[in-house]
Amino acid sequence: MKCEHCTRKECSKKTKTEDQENASAEVSSLAQENGEKCDRSQHKVLVVSVCPQSLPYFAAKFRLSVTDASRRLCGFLKSLGVHYVFDTAVAADFSILESQKEFVRRYQQHSKEEPALPMLTSACPGWVRYAERVLGHPVTPHLCTAKSPQQIMGSLVKDYFARRQNLSPDKIFHVIVAPCYDKKLEALREDLPTTSHGSRGADCVLTSGEVVRMMEQSDHAVRDAAVDTLFGGLKEEEVRRHDGASSDGYLAHVFRHAAKQLFDEDVGEVTYRTLRNKDFQEVTLEKNGEVLLRFAAAYGFRNIQNVVLKLKKGRFPYHFVEVLACAGGCLSGRGQAQTEDGRVDKALLRQMEGIYADIPVRPPETSAHVQELYQEWLDGADSPRVQEALHTMYQGAGLPAGSRDIKW
Repeated sequence: MKCEHCTRKECSKKTKTEDQENASAEVSSLAQENGEKCDRSQHKVLVVSVCPQSLPYFAAKFRLSVTDASRRLCGFLKSLGVHYVFDTAVAADFSILESQKEFVRRYQQHSKEEPALPMLTSACPGWVRYAERVLGHPVTPHLCTAKSPQQIMGSLVKDYFARRQNLSPDKIFHVIVAPCYDKKLEALREDLPTTSHGSRGADCVLTSGEVVRMMEQSDHAVRDAAVDTLFGGLKEEEVRRHDGASSDGYLAHVFRHAAKQLFDEDVGEVTYRTLRNKDFQEVTLEKNGEVLLRFAAAYGFRNIQNVVLKLKKGRFPYHFVEVLACAGGCLSGRGQAQTEDGRVDKALLRQMEGIYADIPVRPPETSAHVQELYQEWLDGADSPRVQEALHTMYQGAGLPAGSRDIKW
């Protein structure tokens, strides 16, 4: 493990994990050879969290199953000195569940005088930055207040996991591996509410493509390793995803939940109808010829502009819109599946879509771990801590001149 406090040479500090102890031999540091003492109080625990939409890229790139690709990635990261590697699916569980509850609440409170609908998803940082920096009112009040999976994963690592490990949050360096560059903006966001301990949730974001380049250039001997879990001594869990063709599938999950909660209708497979183009699709719930729910998925800024225009004109027929800045969804994020000249690698992307489709789907409602975390971490699903840890607020258009965020 490279240690910035031991003249950037190998440090003899052992980690608390068996994987790291097995992977690393004791090596005398230059600092020790010079008689200098290593200040172990300055060491950080390195944690990497990997987005589910990144795994198909690693699988396709290295011609492995998604499970083997996950283990290869984990082994590589641990060969660099990373202590823990997590999957962000559990954070997406929380984000989807909170989005479901918020939509039902908005639907019940909606009126012409005080419109609470449509609800627009807020998991995509590119879209949220655009809405805040450029659009402001009347768009931002329609953004779902549930935090994105990246933000929630930051809270899980820097709060829940830190307390389990008896660590101060500032002793953890948390890296996110994600399919798009906009996740870097999200981590840099200066006004983003931090964890309850005041530590930034994500310290660094690497795109999937950047990690693959590191792997291709590395001369480290890599042993495959199981991905860690946040839940103590539990062994590696099966790789799974949510019900979206190329994303976390907020539309499908919220649609099913709303149909049941509001109209006592059980929805099995969600049927999408393509409208303007393949990145603008519609889903409806109908009964006796009446449309009860009308949802849409709008991917890419061409479709986003149409959504915003209709919303501003007051001619918007949808109750809910899943909005993503990347045309094609998260799998098509510009941080992966690109050719050397910066174009989309369509053949590789088709492979990734097939791999992603084959990953088992698990609805967030069925996760016993999430229900346990609501109680153990947040003192119940309806406690004040849920609002603090899992929800956020949005700014209107305009930022202070000193902001490091990009100018839209």
